[in-house]
Amino acid sequence: MRVIFLRKRYVFSGIIIFIILLLSGIFLFNFWGTRETTPTLVEPIYQGKTDEPHVSLTINVDWGEDIIPKMLEVLEAKNVQATFFITGRFAEKFPEIVRQIDAQGQEIGNHGYSHPHPDRLTVQQNMEEIKKTEEILRKLINKEIFLFAPPYGERGPNCLKAAENLGYKTILWTADTIDWQEPPPSVDTLVKRVTEKKLTNGTIILMHPKPHTLEALPIIIDVIRAKGYEFKKVSEII
Repeated sequence: MRVIFLRKRYVFSGIIIFIILLLSGIFLFNFWGTRETTPTLVEPIYQGKTDEPHVSLTINVDWGEDIIPKMLEVLEAKNVQATFFITGRFAEKFPEIVRQIDAQGQEIGNHGYSHPHPDRLTVQQNMEEIKKTEEILRKLINKEIFLFAPPYGERGPNCLKAAENLGYKTILWTADTIDWQEPPPSVDTLVKRVTEKKLTNGTIILMHPKPHTLEALPIIIDVIRAKGYEFKKVSEII
């Protein structure tokens, strides 16, 4: 009886070991299989190509209907082309401004519809924000839109995946004017932030249609040009 008992114990131990090894193998297979097959998200673009002395001005628009026409006057007078990222709700409310931006030869990109926090949305919700704005802009300017600037500069996986699914390039920035801060920074602060240490080939500059930004805009253009840089649309430097 003792021999039988020992054999049963060994058999039982062997079964336990086999199950542990089997489960470990399944876990490792799933782990490495997932790592190898999970698609890598396309990273956002922070800077353009660095092979030439060129930079881009980007203006994110969800307000500023009284400032944008004046910014356009400055850009036209200085012969500068910029990229305006516009929300769908702004475009619905001020279609004539969107058409004016396009008519002047400025570039237009997608800034979502309602300026939400993309990182709080699902992939599907982010896609709906982008698609809704795309349809509005296409009706207004009859052009394909393929550049997307996420509100608040948020770049979580749901946001990036939504843009990628829709064929968009996600654009962020190299230098931030911080013109969105309250209380507003001085004009001198705005100018220095984007014309000194962060200025290099391919720099993408972020700004918004604010009164102090309008005041700083011609100075920023003149200083950057004096340093030997050319202004181009975002699509021309990425």
